[in-house]
Amino acid sequence: MRRHYDFEKMKGERNPYIPRLKQPITIRLDKATVSYFKALASELGMPYQNLINLYLRDCALNRKKLDLRWA
Repeated sequence: MRRHYDFEKMKGERNPYIPRLKQPITIRLDKATVSYFKALASELGMPYQNLINLYLRDCALNRKKLDLRWA
Protein backbone atom coordinates (compact mmCIF):
# COMPACT_ATOMS: atom_id res chain seq x y z
CA MET A 1 0.00 0.00 0.00
CA ARG A 2 1.25 3.45 -0.76
CA ARG A 3 2.49 5.54 2.12
CA HIS A 4 0.77 8.75 1.04
CA TYR A 5 -2.72 7.37 1.71
CA ASP A 6 -3.98 8.85 4.98
CA PHE A 7 -6.77 6.69 6.34
CA GLU A 8 -6.81 8.57 9.64
CA LYS A 9 -8.83 11.39 8.04
CA MET A 10 -11.46 9.08 6.58
CA LYS A 11 -14.90 9.23 8.11
CA GLY A 12 -16.64 5.92 8.47
CA GLU A 13 -19.97 5.90 6.67
CA ARG A 14 -22.59 3.22 6.45
CA ASN A 15 -23.14 1.63 3.08
CA PRO A 16 -26.18 3.44 1.59
CA TYR A 17 -26.95 0.45 -0.62
CA ILE A 18 -27.48 -2.07 2.18
CA PRO A 19 -31.27 -2.19 1.68
CA ARG A 20 -30.72 -2.96 -2.01
CA LEU A 21 -28.32 -5.86 -1.49
CA LYS A 22 -29.40 -9.31 -2.55
CA GLN A 23 -30.61 -11.87 -0.05
CA PRO A 24 -29.02 -15.29 -0.29
CA ILE A 25 -31.54 -18.13 -0.43
CA THR A 26 -31.61 -21.82 -1.24
CA ILE A 27 -33.92 -22.91 -4.01
CA ARG A 28 -34.30 -26.28 -5.67
CA LEU A 29 -34.76 -26.23 -9.43
CA ASP A 30 -34.93 -29.16 -11.82
CA LYS A 31 -31.91 -29.82 -14.01
CA ALA A 32 -33.69 -28.86 -17.23
CA THR A 33 -34.57 -25.42 -15.87
CA VAL A 34 -31.03 -24.76 -14.68
CA SER A 35 -29.62 -25.97 -18.02
CA TYR A 36 -31.99 -23.67 -19.90
CA PHE A 37 -30.96 -20.60 -17.91
CA LYS A 38 -27.25 -21.52 -18.08
CA ALA A 39 -27.41 -21.85 -21.88
CA LEU A 40 -29.34 -18.59 -22.25
CA ALA A 41 -26.98 -16.78 -19.88
CA SER A 42 -24.00 -18.10 -21.83
CA GLU A 43 -25.47 -16.66 -25.05
CA LEU A 44 -26.00 -13.31 -23.32
CA GLY A 45 -22.59 -13.34 -21.62
CA MET A 46 -23.84 -13.06 -18.06
CA PRO A 47 -24.03 -15.29 -14.97
CA TYR A 48 -27.06 -17.56 -14.96
CA GLN A 49 -28.01 -16.62 -11.41
CA ASN A 50 -28.25 -12.96 -12.44
CA LEU A 51 -30.45 -13.97 -15.37
CA ILE A 52 -32.79 -15.94 -13.11
CA ASN A 53 -32.91 -12.96 -10.74
CA LEU A 54 -33.77 -10.58 -13.60
CA TYR A 55 -36.52 -12.90 -14.80
CA LEU A 56 -38.04 -13.27 -11.34
CA ARG A 57 -37.77 -9.52 -10.72
CA ASP A 58 -39.64 -8.86 -13.97
CA CYS A 59 -42.36 -11.29 -12.88
CA ALA A 60 -42.65 -9.56 -9.49
CA LEU A 61 -42.68 -6.01 -10.90
CA ASN A 62 -45.32 -6.88 -13.48
CA ARG A 63 -47.35 -8.93 -10.98
CA LYS A 64 -47.29 -11.94 -13.27
CA LYS A 65 -49.21 -14.91 -11.96
CA LEU A 66 -48.95 -18.48 -13.10
CA ASP A 67 -52.21 -19.93 -14.38
CA LEU A 68 -52.22 -23.44 -12.92
CA ARG A 69 -55.03 -25.73 -13.95
CA TRP A 70 -54.73 -29.28 -12.71
CA ALA A 71 -56.60 -31.93 -14.66
